[in-house]
Amino acid sequence: MNMALRVLTALALFIDAGVHIYLAPGYQAASPGGIGQGNLFYLESAAAVLAALWVLFRGSRASFALALVVALSAFVAVVLYRYVDIPALGPFPAMYEPVWFFEKSLSAVAEGAGALLAAVGLVRTAPKRRAADPRSSASK
Repeated sequence: MNMALRVLTALALFIDAGVHIYLAPGYQAASPGGIGQGNLFYLESAAAVLAALWVLFRGSRASFALALVVALSAFVAVVLYRYVDIPALGPFPAMYEPVWFFEKSLSAVAEGAGALLAAVGLVRTAPKRRAADPRSSASK
């Protein structure tokens, strides 16, 4: 079960990364001089690939925590910028895009699924709690 969870979490992150890499050049053309949405997509892709590889090869609690942060932050961003027109903040561009299209929907589903899978992995890798010894409480 643990290996299946690791593979599915990594797969969701790889899909997320692939979509962002595919879309990045078109978004960067909109602001070639600044940080640009395309460069942010490349950074998100790199984070998703690194988290996916770490989950896939280690499956540790820390790797699932990183996967959760990456997937959940990407999911929140895509939904937020779909419904809320946030202006440019410093070097970060305004990224409001009030439409859904296939690639955007695919990445949102992968990010949401990846976040859920990573959360399950985080819970499943939690340290086991020891049951209290009933003899120790009886002697008090």
